[in-house]
Amino acid sequence: MDKKAMLGPKVRRLRRDQGLTQAQMAEQLGISPSYLNLIEHNQRPVTVPLLLKLGQQFGVDLQSFAEDDESRLVAGLREVFADQIFDGSDIKNQDFRELAAVAPTLGQAVVALYRAYRGSRDDLQALAERVADREKLHLVQSSGFPQDEVRDLFQAHSNHFPELEAAAEALWQDGRLEKGDLYRGLADYLLNNHSVRVRLLPSEVMGYAVRRFDRHSRRILLSEMLAPSGRNFQLACQIALLRHRELLNRIVDDANLSGDEARRLARIGLANYFAAAVLMPYDRFWEAANQVRYDIEILRRRFDASFEQVCQRLTTLNRPGAKGVPFFFMRVDSAGNVSKRFSGAGFHFARFGGGCPRWIVYEAFRTPGKVHSQVARMPDGTTYFSIARTVAKAGGGHRSPPQLFAIALGCDAQHAAQVTYADGFDLDNNDAATPIGVNCRLCPRLDCSQRAFPPLNHRLIVDENLRGLSPYLFAPPSAE
Repeated sequence: MDKKAMLGPKVRRLRRDQGLTQAQMAEQLGISPSYLNLIEHNQRPVTVPLLLKLGQQFGVDLQSFAEDDESRLVAGLREVFADQIFDGSDIKNQDFRELAAVAPTLGQAVVALYRAYRGSRDDLQALAERVADREKLHLVQSSGFPQDEVRDLFQAHSNHFPELEAAAEALWQDGRLEKGDLYRGLADYLLNNHSVRVRLLPSEVMGYAVRRFDRHSRRILLSEMLAPSGRNFQLACQIALLRHRELLNRIVDDANLSGDEARRLARIGLANYFAAAVLMPYDRFWEAANQVRYDIEILRRRFDASFEQVCQRLTTLNRPGAKGVPFFFMRVDSAGNVSKRFSGAGFHFARFGGGCPRWIVYEAFRTPGKVHSQVARMPDGTTYFSIARTVAKAGGGHRSPPQLFAIALGCDAQHAAQVTYADGFDLDNNDAATPIGVNCRLCPRLDCSQRAFPPLNHRLIVDENLRGLSPYLFAPPSAE
C-alpha cells in the first residue's frame, strides 16, 4: 500500500474546517460513514478517484494535499526530543510517527514551541557572554549581589517594619523630643543615655564622610556640609545602631541573607528606616499626607525633611487600618544607574541595564528642581501616574560638587486622584497615557522611535534598503 495515500489526519482536519460530520462528508464523497472513519484513522488509503472527488467537492490543492509532510514532521520531532533537556526520557521513533499521524497539528505546535525556546535560549546566551566579556561578571542572578538581597528583604516586608515604627515612637517619649528642636533633643538623648557627644566638623576634616562614630572618644562627628534634615537623620540612624542593634539583628537573621556584606547592608538600611520614622512619626505623617493630598513640598517643610526623605517615607505607609497610597520609588543618576528602588505599586523595574527613555524620571535632569508629572502605560496595559524631580546630595566644596539624582515617585492610576500632582490629568483615558516599557531589552514595543537596543525575544533583521522610526527591524518571536 502506498504510504502517501494514508492521508487520514488531513481528511479529518479538512472535514472539521468545513464544519461537517462524518456522515455529511461521506454523503458528498459517495462513500459510507464507516469507510470515511477508517480513512481518517489511517486504516484505509485515499484512492485516486476519492482524491479527485475531494478536489472537486472542497476545492483543495491535490498536490499539496497529497504531499508527505508526515515524514518532515517526524524529523522535526526527532530533532526536538534529541535536546539534552529530554535526556532520560523513554521516547521512541514509533512515538514520533504516531503523533505525526494522529495529531499532526499538535506535533507542529511542539516543533514551533521548541524553535521559539531555542531562539530565546540563544539570545540569552549571547547576552550573558557579552555581559561577562564586558563587565567580567561571574554571576548574573540578582541573588549574587548583596544590595539586591537587601532590596528583596524590604520588598518582602512591603517596606514596613512595625517594630521599628514602635521603637521610633518610643524615642519621642523617652527622649522628650520636641518638633521644633529635634536636633538638640537627639543630641541630648545620645549624651544622657549613651554618653555620646555630637560634634560638627569642617568638611576638610571629615573628608568624604558625612557621619563618623568614634567609639573610643564616644563622639559622633558630623560634616558641616549636611543640611539640617540630614543632621537629624544621621543622629537618629546612630541611635538605632546603638540602642536597637538586637532588634536590627533579629530582623536581619530572619531574612537568611547569604553573607556578611548583605547583613551589614541590611542593618544599615533598617537603621535608615528607623531614622526616617523618627523624623516623620507614622501617625502624624500619615494624617498630614492625606490632609495635603501628598504634597511633598508641604510635607518636607512641616517635618523638616528633604524631598527624597519624604518620598521614601511615603512608601512605608502600610500599617493596617492606616495605609497610604501604595507608591513605588526610584533614585537614578544621569547615567541611568539605579541606586534605590521600591516597587510598592507593582511597577516593573529592570534589575539590569537602563530604564525606558520615555519615562518622566529622565526628563527631570533637563530642568533641575522642577516637579514633572506623567501618566504612563506599560506593555501589559497597566497605567501608572508618577512624578519626578532632581535632588542634590551634599558635596565637599568646589572640588567635590554635589551629586545630582532624579527621584521618581508613582502609583497605579487608580490611586492617582488622591495625589495633588495628578489634578488636571485625564486618568480614565488610557490612549492619552505615554507608552513606556521596563527597558529596551525587555520592551515588546517595536515601533518605538527611542529604542536603543533590540528586544531579546525578537530576531534582528538587517536591511540596508529600509529605515524605520527605530534603527532596528525585527522578525516575529518564533521566526528562524
